[in-house]
Amino acid sequence: MKGLLKTNGKDKTKVLIFSLLFMGLAHLCLLKRRGKGLALAFIEIMFLMFTVVTTLVGSGPSIYYAIMDMTNYGVGADGVVYNAQAHNFILIEGVMAMVITFLFLVVYGFSVRDALNTYKKYCISKKFEGNKTASRTIDESFPIFALAPAVVLVLFFVIIPLVFAAVVAFTDYTTVNQNFKWVGFENFKYIFGGNAVWSSALGSVVAWTLVWAILATFTCYFGGLIVAVLLSDNKIKMAPYFRTIFILPYAIPAIVSMRVWFSLLNGTSGGIVNRTLMDLHLISKPVSFFSSVAMARFLCILINLWAGFPYFMLLSMGTMTSISGDVLEAAKIDGASKFQIFKSITLPLVLYQTAPLIIMSFVHNINNFGAIYYLTGGAPNTKMSTSTFAQGTDIVVTWIYKLTVDQGQYRYASVLAIMVFMVLCPVAVWNFRRTKSFKEGEL
Repeated sequence: MKGLLKTNGKDKTKVLIFSLLFMGLAHLCLLKRRGKGLALAFIEIMFLMFTVVTTLVGSGPSIYYAIMDMTNYGVGADGVVYNAQAHNFILIEGVMAMVITFLFLVVYGFSVRDALNTYKKYCISKKFEGNKTASRTIDESFPIFALAPAVVLVLFFVIIPLVFAAVVAFTDYTTVNQNFKWVGFENFKYIFGGNAVWSSALGSVVAWTLVWAILATFTCYFGGLIVAVLLSDNKIKMAPYFRTIFILPYAIPAIVSMRVWFSLLNGTSGGIVNRTLMDLHLISKPVSFFSSVAMARFLCILINLWAGFPYFMLLSMGTMTSISGDVLEAAKIDGASKFQIFKSITLPLVLYQTAPLIIMSFVHNINNFGAIYYLTGGAPNTKMSTSTFAQGTDIVVTWIYKLTVDQGQYRYASVLAIMVFMVLCPVAVWNFRRTKSFKEGEL
């Protein structure tokens, strides 16, 4: 092998051609990296086996057939017409085949880049690194082997389901019409302006979702902050007991507390709130708390405040402990009132520390399924509920749930899920990139 490559960089094209012809070929024939070359060559051989060989033979799993079956939908690449029950499996297999093909291309690109980098090092050092010892290879490969199981799990249990859910938006799949086909952007056009009722329902649900997320976030945040400030006052002698009591709503699972509140506010005489008010002769007949859209939405925000403020109370109290007592004492000596101390010292310092958590809380509340569904179930009905299945207190995530689980309208639910993802993903990425661990390269 000695002398096959020049050290002046003129054989870069040769290395590139060899690495493009077959994965690992440049490592085996030119760069004396037989271990890595064999591993890369094995990956391409397995891919070709499940792509070309199984297709020509006509037996065994075929990546080609999986992609073509998904593309043709119902009529396979071999001409077989599949029944309706098999269509969703065709889609899943096609998505898996596409993801595997994408990963293969990524590895192929890595092998080409690695071959060029190895040749670059050879031109600098005038010698090959040669095959590494087994112990050195194991040490350098340990991170890859350690992360491989997690990557595989994320791939099959996160990436593929997400891609599958997104692909459904481009079909007309429902539980009624399982023999579905590709429809392109028809579902998007239908919801975003193609149908007046659905467009109106979308606008109403999205508007309420944003209002809900904003109010739920800021009421809980400032509610918890105010309680934390009050409990930090030295004049309150039983502050630890109050802290314990206030933590209880946060400690109770949301599904339990929300269902209890639903029972308490039951619109019949069996509801405890109604029964108590009637016994006190404050009302003459039961009040249906969830029959009015405005009342139901107000109660959702109020009860969410009860359930969510303890988290921010604990967070604020922890942050306030880092405020120097000398600063507070100096403010008191200067004649500052408690409100001035709160406005000029406590609030800015607490906000500085907890601002990223406010953003993440806002994102969480947009998808806060339990607070809405377990309390009201989306009720009450509106004039659009019959055709769109969106009720008065439904937010986008509860509407998606109803469209899938209750109505089987997977195509429209997938469109809404893509919309939510496109809105929330940039916010989450932006917030993560602002963290100190990301900027310093530490996780």
